[in-house]
Amino acid sequence: MKKRIPRILLAAGASGSGKTLLTCGLLQVLVNRGIKTVSFKCGPDYIDPMFHSRVIGTKSRNLDTFFTDAETTRYLLGKNAADCDIAVMEGVMGYYDGVGGISTKASAYDLADTTDTPVILVVNSRGMSISLAAYIKGFMEYKEKSHIKGVIFNQMSPMLYPRMKKLVEEQLEVEVLGYVPKVEDCVIESRHLGLVLPEEISDLKERLQKLAGILEDTLEIDRILALARHAEELQVPESLVQKDETYGYCLPQKLRIGVAKDEAFCFFYEDNFRLLQEMGAELVDFSPVHDEHLPADLDGILLYGGYPELNGEALERNASMKEEIAQAVKQGMPCMAECGGFMYLHEQMEDMGGVFRKTCGVIPGKCFRTPRLTRFGYITLTAGKPVFGRSAEEIGEIPAHEFHYFDSENCGSDFHAAKPMSKRGWDCMHSSSNLLAGYPHIYYYGNPQIPRAFLMKCLEYHNSKE
Repeated sequence: MKKRIPRILLAAGASGSGKTLLTCGLLQVLVNRGIKTVSFKCGPDYIDPMFHSRVIGTKSRNLDTFFTDAETTRYLLGKNAADCDIAVMEGVMGYYDGVGGISTKASAYDLADTTDTPVILVVNSRGMSISLAAYIKGFMEYKEKSHIKGVIFNQMSPMLYPRMKKLVEEQLEVEVLGYVPKVEDCVIESRHLGLVLPEEISDLKERLQKLAGILEDTLEIDRILALARHAEELQVPESLVQKDETYGYCLPQKLRIGVAKDEAFCFFYEDNFRLLQEMGAELVDFSPVHDEHLPADLDGILLYGGYPELNGEALERNASMKEEIAQAVKQGMPCMAECGGFMYLHEQMEDMGGVFRKTCGVIPGKCFRTPRLTRFGYITLTAGKPVFGRSAEEIGEIPAHEFHYFDSENCGSDFHAAKPMSKRGWDCMHSSSNLLAGYPHIYYYGNPQIPRAFLMKCLEYHNSKE
């Protein structure tokens, strides 16, 4: 069915152009105006959506055209934007930069094209004046339908802005929708996996409110809202069951699934949680840092990524939690662990201070820090053995993503990871009757067989206890 979803996508010519800060500032403006807003991050990033969420007060989502096909991507946009006044998407890297560095697949442009979304190009104007017109013209003409409808100049002086707005609008078919002056005291700091976490910035709300006040004066907010409202109606499926009946799978009874969630384990795809819940899971949060014991009556455990390396001492000190997790997995409780969660399952894990911390001991060996990104980017996983008792053929290919500065003596070899548009690949991950663990991050809407296989194994485990 066709849906009218007011929407815009903020993109840029390169990383570091100010997309996230500007997106958060604009979201704060919309919230201050009482406009019900939903936000999305293009691509697999976990941290930027955390900042969006802190501003809008509800969970931000990811839209990723490597993980999901066009129909599923539009479904997720429509599902998450229901009952909202506007959907704001933040792009990734440079506007056209996609898979393999040689394709627009999974780029911000690909998402705009898949969802027919008007794009506002954020242009870092530092050191440029009339060359900005040539820069913008190149982005608009690179693709016949670029979707670029507006421009915002970042780091531009108030003196130059009126002249540049007049020049660009006279020479190009694009609307200049404002500028952002240099705002050093609103900057968000970075660390090795991206931005620092929102909880680590004590005055984040004050910074964003200050930025929102500036943007109310320097952006043409009403014109931005009009651009979003004039977005074309979008063909959005009401359900994905007809495409793949696995999406309609539902447990015959509720199962309690423990989700590690604290400052050490905080990288989540919110739509993963929703799909698990739609399939019948009751998600029960617990903290490997703060809680002494696992929640009662669990039927499965989920250990996602985050920053265990920043919390190594606290994780090591919580001996009862480590022992209970190890005992549960060794006694057959199903567990999925990825990246930081995978590291936590090892015998030892190096922390950011170079100290090797004793961890759960489920997986033999150590995790250790490396001087650079060990693996980065999209991969396609193929199982070499059954996954939670389901054959590799039944599971099929799994789109996934890796991004980590740590490595392991024992990465596993039960899957093969292939880099898209490349001959590179490697073996990875551990798969047993009740464990799926490795560095790759998995987005469940990319292959719903994974959550279904996990929950079916959890049901089998639950029944075995009775």
